[in-house]
Amino acid sequence: MDTDSGFGQRGAMGIMVRPATSADLAFVAQDGHLDPNRVEYKIRQNEVFVAERDGVPVGFVRIEYLWSVVPYIALIHVIEQQRARGVGKALLAHLEQVLRDAGHSTLLSSSQVDEPEPQAWHRHVGFSECGIIHGINEGGVGEVFFRKSL
Repeated sequence: MDTDSGFGQRGAMGIMVRPATSADLAFVAQDGHLDPNRVEYKIRQNEVFVAERDGVPVGFVRIEYLWSVVPYIALIHVIEQQRARGVGKALLAHLEQVLRDAGHSTLLSSSQVDEPEPQAWHRHVGFSECGIIHGINEGGVGEVFFRKSL
């Protein structure tokens, strides 16, 4: 990957991944899972990264830290017309490098048990299933957890 002024990384297929800025707030708050003030805080904490193609945001990843230590992908979102075009992989590759540079050796993620496509994606990009919590989501749906060594 070529670096782009140290600000982001430009990978194959013209996708550039960079830290989110306050100008990205509307784009990264669109999922509605977090209050915009909380999203803005996470942007300031460097816990949100945006993927762009031709200067237009096409996806983002937001992370949390379990026990304030273990990185966890809280959400990875790619706009529908850009799916299956390398955006998710580019976001993940950038995040992994940021985490390795910070000294982390493991990344966690999860998917609802009734979401076979996201589970398949996790396995495809190198995650291994490491557990499940039953009934944690609305409607009693469980959550499958994944782990990836960095």
